[in-house]
Amino acid sequence: MGTASDAGKSVVVAALGRAFARAGVRVAPFKSQNMSNNSAVCAGGGEIGRAQAMQAEACGLAPTLDMNPVLLKPETDTGCQVVIRGRARFQMGARDYDRYRREAWPEIVASYERLAAEFELVLIEGAGGAAEVNLKDRDIVNWAIAELAGAPVVLVADIDKGGVFAALVGTVELIKPSERDRVRGMLINKFRGDVRLLDSGLRFLEERTGIPVLGVLPHIKDLRLPDEDAARLDYLAPAARVAPVTIGVVHLPRISNYTDFEPLEHEPDAALHYLTDPASAPALDVLILPGTKSTVSDLNWLREAGWETALARHLRGGGWVAGICGGFQMLGHRIRDPHGVESKIAESIGLGRLDFETVFERDKITAQVEGYEVSSGLAIRGYEIHAGHAVRAPGSEPLLRITRRDGAPREALEGCRSADGRVIGTSIHGLFDSAGFRRRFIDSIRSAKGLEPLGDAPAPDYREVGSAEYDRLADVLIAHTDFARIASIAGIRI
Repeated sequence: MGTASDAGKSVVVAALGRAFARAGVRVAPFKSQNMSNNSAVCAGGGEIGRAQAMQAEACGLAPTLDMNPVLLKPETDTGCQVVIRGRARFQMGARDYDRYRREAWPEIVASYERLAAEFELVLIEGAGGAAEVNLKDRDIVNWAIAELAGAPVVLVADIDKGGVFAALVGTVELIKPSERDRVRGMLINKFRGDVRLLDSGLRFLEERTGIPVLGVLPHIKDLRLPDEDAARLDYLAPAARVAPVTIGVVHLPRISNYTDFEPLEHEPDAALHYLTDPASAPALDVLILPGTKSTVSDLNWLREAGWETALARHLRGGGWVAGICGGFQMLGHRIRDPHGVESKIAESIGLGRLDFETVFERDKITAQVEGYEVSSGLAIRGYEIHAGHAVRAPGSEPLLRITRRDGAPREALEGCRSADGRVIGTSIHGLFDSAGFRRRFIDSIRSAKGLEPLGDAPAPDYREVGSAEYDRLADVLIAHTDFARIASIAGIRI
């Protein structure tokens, strides 16, 4: 558990998962309830939080629905879509908690029990802060789960934000005595500098709380692992790096699966910017409209913010545009929602940059896909999470051909491409993870600018990058914590 959101719980669980897996322990992650618009698709369909998919990979496992049986996907400041066992069930407002707990809790218990029966060790991640006193009566993710599992607890606190001693002592003071008895250790996360400067503070923590400090984890620079949600984008300063290819991603209010673009952040000849105000945007080669949980609402915001005018000016100047999922839907002529799946607006006018329209249907598609880009034949892999279906106009050019869906042969055309190839869109997330496709996309822009394409220059496949990062993470954890003591707390002999 953490003393607050963004303390580093997800990364610590991934590090522990990798460390235990390398020690030969059969280990799996679990988070009963996640709140995020950044999700992943499991084999066979169904979505879970991106963090649990990342943790599963760290443990050497394919992600399953049991690892995150409940996912809340925010749609407004007060409402969210409830996803249980990978499938959307209903829209929840502030007054719908009784129905939510009635439907969610049995699935949470069943998922945990299946994992506990299959694995030696289940690493459970809580949510938010461990002492959220205003939420105690409806907790199904922190202490209720610790009690269900009979689990010891380790508290994680982020020193980078300041106030770490108050956060840890305050958390211990605010929880009930029975909960305090479960807390077997504390971890301080994201420390910068000489750890010896903390010695007196660590002694104070142990004397004041009676709970051992199990380690101080350093801040890890350039960790290439997906974040749980887009919260970090709010704190990112505009990218200062100058590169031959400049890419801008519109930071929509309900942006989802922004991890689609993390591979572009690490390309040597590309600089990636997340942008909210078109007036402050640098000169861009590529403008990307990302996925969103609320397509029509974010389309309206995009227009009000001036991005429609900026996009038109960008295209007149020879720029490139790409749309992913909700951003792709915005680029069509119309968005129809006859059943009120996403909003109460039955029809909206799109940006009209690609020759198709979107029709929302009641059933959401969640699937892993494989295929290739039609124009180049380059292989792609990714996943779908969408209720809106693209209906291309006769003669419009598809972007991709899907050849497999959830491991089974399935032929289908997907996405759309403008006649000049400067505007592309697709429902497929994770497209830029595919090294060949990503390199060709950037090289097309380089060539249009009169630059030599990099061609066969090394371009990492981000599935391989992830594996190396998990090992790096585990090495840091083992070097800076009492890992044997953590294992002993978990009842594991290393």
